[in-house]
Amino acid sequence: MAKSKKTLELESYLKKYVHKQGIFSCPEVTIGWWGKERVDFLTYDTNDWFKCYEVKVTKSDFYSKCHNSFVGNYNYYVMPRELYNEVKQDIPEWVGVLVENKINGKIYSYSPLISIKKAIKQELKVDKEILKNSLIRSLYREASRR
Repeated sequence: MAKSKKTLELESYLKKYVHKQGIFSCPEVTIGWWGKERVDFLTYDTNDWFKCYEVKVTKSDFYSKCHNSFVGNYNYYVMPRELYNEVKQDIPEWVGVLVENKINGKIYSYSPLISIKKAIKQELKVDKEILKNSLIRSLYREASRR
């Protein structure tokens, strides 16, 4: 299934948001060798923390039966602010939220996303080596596409 324009837009904002020295990131990371779980976006940083991001663009997308792969130390939804206002009561307290950083209806280009709900640190739900290996494989896939 092709990604919507809004999904691609939020993913590009997320790439810009996490693009900092010491943070290694990759979209669509499959967890494990033959994993059934896929994180929309995963980062690993020099503090030894994994952060998982799930991109949601519609209410039906948010409530779909698709699995949210929140296996990181910190876990986030990335969504339009309007969607956040509709679903905020159903977001677990430990999951953070990033929304578009709009000023007068325009995206603030220097920092296109803003945190409006902080994530609470969790123990990893998957072995750290499995997450590292999954990230490496996915980074290789991304590099091979170029």
